[in-house]
Amino acid sequence: MTNPASDMLAQELVIGLVSVSDRASGGVYEDKGIPALQEWLARAITTPYRIETRLIPDERAGIEATLTELVDTARCHLVLTTGGTGPARRDVTPEATLAVGTKEMPGFGEQMRQISLQFVPTAILSRQTAVIRETAGHAALIMNLPGQPKSIKETLEGLKDDQGKVIVGGIFAAVPYCIDLIGGPYMETDPGVSKTFRPKSALRPPAN
Repeated sequence: MTNPASDMLAQELVIGLVSVSDRASGGVYEDKGIPALQEWLARAITTPYRIETRLIPDERAGIEATLTELVDTARCHLVLTTGGTGPARRDVTPEATLAVGTKEMPGFGEQMRQISLQFVPTAILSRQTAVIRETAGHAALIMNLPGQPKSIKETLEGLKDDQGKVIVGGIFAAVPYCIDLIGGPYMETDPGVSKTFRPKSALRPPAN
């Protein structure tokens, strides 16, 4: 008989990174979203993981197809998108994300806007959201992030004062436990970058 807890521990953590940009995908300029995400994740996550990257234009059908492929075929447990979340006509990432999701997770978008509003009033125009996509025997958390590297870091990590005290919590603190709840692998993070929150009943001994 298999042990579900052991199976979860044995899973490889797979993270999908999607940069949505007409100009970057067309080679007009270099994409900065995926490198920023890769750099932050390398600092934050201490669990071994594998990354799948996609650079695509602002086309709703293409975004939906990419998100579906990353979850259903590449078996990602977490998918982070960057770009395409503003009010402009070409910004359709949230619509595509909601279309492929089976559960909406609006708290992530609400917190991202709270963080960004510490800097600019136009943060209220951002439409970031998050969903769970469930498919046969698998589920993933999909989150829309801002397009600028500085904003990506701030929303994931949160804001701290000069003494390192958290002013506004970052969204990534809740991500590992969310992945637990949908049946994904147990993810650990560097608390100096992003301190994961789990209820005591969900904590496990540190990996050797």
